[in-house]
Amino acid sequence: MKDLNDEELMRMVNGKHRPALEEIYDRYIKMIYGFSYKFTNGNVEKTKEIVQLVFLKLWVTKSRYRPDKGSFVNWLLTITRNVCIDYIRKNHLYMDNRFESDSTSQIDIPDPFNGIEDSLVRSEISFAKSKLSTAQKRVIDLLYWKGYSLTEIAVIENEPVGTIKSRLHESLKRLRKYLELGDI
Repeated sequence: MKDLNDEELMRMVNGKHRPALEEIYDRYIKMIYGFSYKFTNGNVEKTKEIVQLVFLKLWVTKSRYRPDKGSFVNWLLTITRNVCIDYIRKNHLYMDNRFESDSTSQIDIPDPFNGIEDSLVRSEISFAKSKLSTAQKRVIDLLYWKGYSLTEIAVIENEPVGTIKSRLHESLKRLRKYLELGDI
C-alpha cells in the first residue's frame, strides 16, 4: 500500500478496500488532527470526533478526488474543514435546542475576568478588521464565519476564484500584521 499514490488509494477506498483507508489514515492523521484541533480551539474530545467523522466520510460517501482540480492534501483539508463547520453548526443547534427545552437547568455564571479578556480580544480583532477594505472584510466573513467555500464566494462576488484567493491572502496578511505587531 505504501507505494501507491493518494489517487489510487482513494479509488480503492471507494471500492471499500479497508487497508487503503488505513494507509490514508497513517499518512494524514497528524495533519487532520492538527487542523481539527486548531478549529476546535484545543478541545481534544471534539477534535477526536471530527477526525472520526472525516475518515467515516471518506469511507461511506464515495468521495471523489480529482487530481486535475488540485492536490490531494488540499482536497482532504477541504473535506476536513467542511466536516468541522458542519460539526460546529450541528453542535450549536443542539446546544441552542437543549437550552430552550431545559430552561430550568442550572446556568453557569462566567468568570468576569474571562469576559474582560474575551472582550479585549474581540475588540482587538474588530479594530484590526476595521483596517481592511470592505471587500477584504466580506471575504473573511463569508469564508470563516458563514462557512462558504472559495468557489462559492467567487460566485457570490461575481469574481474569479483567483481574485478571491488573492484577496483572502492579502486580508490575512494585513490582519496578522495588525494583531501580531500591535500596529492597531
